[in-house]
Amino acid sequence: MRLLMSAAVVLITVAALRADVASGPKEGDKVSALPVFAVTGDPKDKDVNYVEQRKEKPTVFVFVQAEHWSRPMFRFVKKLDEILPELSEDAIPVAVWLAEKPDESKDYLPKISQYFTKTPLTVFTGEKAGPKDWGLNVDAHATAVVVNKGKVVASFGYQSLNDTDATSVRDALKKALGK
Repeated sequence: MRLLMSAAVVLITVAALRADVASGPKEGDKVSALPVFAVTGDPKDKDVNYVEQRKEKPTVFVFVQAEHWSRPMFRFVKKLDEILPELSEDAIPVAVWLAEKPDESKDYLPKISQYFTKTPLTVFTGEKAGPKDWGLNVDAHATAVVVNKGKVVASFGYQSLNDTDATSVRDALKKALGK
């Protein structure tokens, strides 16, 4: 009995660590401005409002807490980079770094850019908590906001994630595109 209870505690603890957190704007909300510095992509090396840049195009904005960037998170963004364009030639992820020291992120992102063929890598130019109108949860290590035609389709907040989580994000966009 004691062994069974110990196993249950371990499983509950693991599940809690894996649990998603509420983060990002609500479904149906119009997306707010997103001022970032575009490190890669088009445009490159300049300040841009990526919501205005993407307009009506299907986009997944992935907000990354820089201090929590990890190999599993890398694989998540890489998987989105690979599978979103399969839905539509216009569908891409946009990675947005949220950092205490944005200049360090601006120096780091070119080093990993070779691994992403479709994903612009950007740095939010405001507070580390992210744009206030986006409702990001500071407890989320990453937040994926699925957008189509300027409106939020879904938001996913993660404290832990890997490439298999990209499927749920893709499926939300796929549904919005009627595919």
